[in-house]
Amino acid sequence: ELLDSVSKGGGENAVLHHTQRNKKLFVRERLKLLLDDEAFLELSPLAGLNMPYGDVPAAGWLTGIGKICGVWCVFTASDATVKGGTLYPIGVKKHLRAQEIAMQNRLLSVYLVDSGGAFLPLQAELFPDKLHGGRVFYNEAIMSAMRIPQVAVVCGSCIAGGAYIPTMAEEVVMIDKISTLFLGGPPLVKAATGEDVSAEDLGGAKLHCQVSGCSDHFAASEKEAFECIRNVISTLNYEPMPEEVMEHDGPLYSSEELLGLAPRDYHCTLPVKLILSRLLDGSRFQEFKASYGTTLVTGFGHVEGHLVGVVANNGELSHDASLKGSHFVQLCSQRSIPILFLQNTAPQTPQPRNIPQAHSSRLKAQASMMAAVACAAVPKITIIIGGCFGSESYLMCGRSFSPNFLFLWPNARVAIVDPRHLSTVSQGGESACAGDEAELKRLKEKLEEESSAFYSSARLWDDGIILPQNTRKV
Repeated sequence: ELLDSVSKGGGENAVLHHTQRNKKLFVRERLKLLLDDEAFLELSPLAGLNMPYGDVPAAGWLTGIGKICGVWCVFTASDATVKGGTLYPIGVKKHLRAQEIAMQNRLLSVYLVDSGGAFLPLQAELFPDKLHGGRVFYNEAIMSAMRIPQVAVVCGSCIAGGAYIPTMAEEVVMIDKISTLFLGGPPLVKAATGEDVSAEDLGGAKLHCQVSGCSDHFAASEKEAFECIRNVISTLNYEPMPEEVMEHDGPLYSSEELLGLAPRDYHCTLPVKLILSRLLDGSRFQEFKASYGTTLVTGFGHVEGHLVGVVANNGELSHDASLKGSHFVQLCSQRSIPILFLQNTAPQTPQPRNIPQAHSSRLKAQASMMAAVACAAVPKITIIIGGCFGSESYLMCGRSFSPNFLFLWPNARVAIVDPRHLSTVSQGGESACAGDEAELKRLKEKLEEESSAFYSSARLWDDGIILPQNTRKV
């Protein structure tokens, strides 16, 4: 329901205003004209959900991955039906994440700009710092130096700092009577100089194609503009990696069954092999160290014909499980095999330890696995299918360990501690105990709210919530 709501942009009235009065295409219609097919992975569609400054403002900027002329591309597209495509802090973060993906995977970047620029009341949160709005332009320059192509279509207004997004791209298309590009629009000109000037005369497609040279191609309509961009991409001579067509089997068990297997609570850990049998080609899994450190499952399998190493929780990571994980991750790195991490932790209630040495030994083993994961020079994809608690977020390649992609199932929980296992022991008397209990209850409620998949995805701590049955495809 949330994904469906987001796909409708700013709502029916805003879409009608955009398409009928302004005679422009809705952002998702633009993507249909550009893409080879409907195989499009939208990134972090729920970013900004229920954030303090309004519902889903980051939906004003849609990011995703798809193919044009057979070339994989990263898209960053404004949706002017959501607050005029204005950039909020979470929108900047979403934009920067798309560029990070483009640089890490050497994917061509396509910018579809239709934006009112930055939301000025929050300028302190989106302008001055290192990872604020200006970093977008820095990244464009770095990507150009890395010989990663970038192309842009000005699909409407392109104002203030946002005007540099298309002008720093390699090739730009502007559309007659629709595109406008300027640092300050007609109202600012009027305030500064007293002159009256139309948006078209100040920064329209003809001016930038014929006078300033900011645009490289003139299009009479949006449809023509997207055909032009497809033609541009076909001449870039950019084929990052030719893809092999691989024969592969489907799993023996239906991926639809993952809906029934996703745990609704964390009183127990789901046996992860039930998940793997519905993800891997032919449900084939060559397990590594099957009888050792059994709270971690490791081994090799194929997904859509691609060989992957699987590192999957089957509970808390013990000393032996951590050593096993370290060994297996190093094997994958040595053999250049991508790693798929499945986080599925349901911590047991902490038990008192009588031997400090055992605890220290476990810490050392976990540190060893952290180092192996951090240094493994292979693609890493993490999916949180259950709980993600505490240090195991690091061992299992959580966000702070920079996986290439991180996705969540809707039932996922992400927190430093499982709120069910907070200590209820009080150090004071009866009155202190009552106060402690009330404070503990408030803390548990706060942790419960903040550990949900939706809280995480709204803040862009991941690349999106995916439906369990779509895991294999994603």
